[in-house]
Amino acid sequence: MLTNLKSISFILLTAFILSSCCLSPTTTINITDTKTASGIDEKLMPIGATNVFPEGTQKVFCCFQWKDTEVNTTVIARWYFVTDNIHILDYNFSIPRKQGSGSVSLTMPEGKKLPTGQYRVDLNFGKQTLKSNTFKIQ
Repeated sequence: MLTNLKSISFILLTAFILSSCCLSPTTTINITDTKTASGIDEKLMPIGATNVFPEGTQKVFCCFQWKDTEVNTTVIARWYFVTDNIHILDYNFSIPRKQGSGSVSLTMPEGKKLPTGQYRVDLNFGKQTLKSNTFKIQ
């Protein structure tokens, strides 16, 4: 019986060591700045940065900058309508270079407007929230 326990322990320890060796290295990501804006320019920089948008707004941009980030790291932009506690959508995107700037947007279909109220956008890496911005439509 003791021999069987030693064999099982050896097999489990070996499996743990092998699986640890095969795990990918820890990915690093550093979002340095975020802001919401009504538009972006050709360099993906915010135009009209604000956290208060007028009633009738159809699109809100979340602009961000990053540095010291592994290329092709996947980030998730999670958009929420906080007023009614509604998760609107998740948008996955990949970081294209080690440092830079970019944006994602929440856009209503043609002829529709974002409802008035409080919103939040979280930039997540896995389950970790890297940055969070709140804004409102009024």
